[in-house]
Amino acid sequence: MTSAAAPARRPPSLVLPTILTLAMLAALIGLGTWQLQRLAWKQSLIAAVSERTKQAPVEAPPAAEWPRLDSDALEYRHVRVTGRFDHAAEVQVFTDLPDPKGKARGLGYWVVTPLRRDDGSVILINRGFVPQDRRDPSSRSEGQVEGPVTVAGLARWSEGRNAFTPDDNPQKGDWFTRDVKAIAAAKNLTQVAPFFIDAEASAPGGLPQSGETRLVFPNRHLEYALTWYGLAIALAGVYLVFAWRRRAGRQPGLEKA
Repeated sequence: MTSAAAPARRPPSLVLPTILTLAMLAALIGLGTWQLQRLAWKQSLIAAVSERTKQAPVEAPPAAEWPRLDSDALEYRHVRVTGRFDHAAEVQVFTDLPDPKGKARGLGYWVVTPLRRDDGSVILINRGFVPQDRRDPSSRSEGQVEGPVTVAGLARWSEGRNAFTPDDNPQKGDWFTRDVKAIAAAKNLTQVAPFFIDAEASAPGGLPQSGETRLVFPNRHLEYALTWYGLAIALAGVYLVFAWRRRAGRQPGLEKA
């Protein structure tokens, strides 16, 4: 008497692995597409900034318009403003200038000075770079201009911080970012513009050294997009091999007896 043949075993279901793979593929493809959108935005921004810097300067926005300013529309706009420097409220912001347009370079400071307009409003002016040994205003007295001045330059917004940016110490005069609100609070300034201006013309005597605005915009969005799409392709390949082995009755990591 012969025994009945054992029924064929069904291959394990692919429903759950397929759902998980599709979800991960959608996420990876979505991230890649988002990076392509960011690439288009960054290229548009670079083109707009390049165009703005070449335009003739216009009057800086009056105080009445400050609450409604569009940061994207104003950033790097070529503007001019007239007023008097408040040198007593000057701050020096630590920086590194390895590739300058002028003669001074290396470690040093951005000299940020309030400019008071006739209507009482204040705009912070980044007058430019000074080396470490010229931080003290008395070492560059020729550049401490008195009386009415007209400053032209590029409108900028406060700098952001990252995990590696040291904390400012206003009491000791140590600054590491051009932060309009923080500087205004430390110097008891009122009616201060939410932006500052990078001056384009150096002071008498050459210091502070102006015209050093860094028009550098990291643009690795295409690289990131290709990375996400590459991961999606790799995941699809892994899934196809996995599915074939399951359908063939060979689970990953196991051999048939």
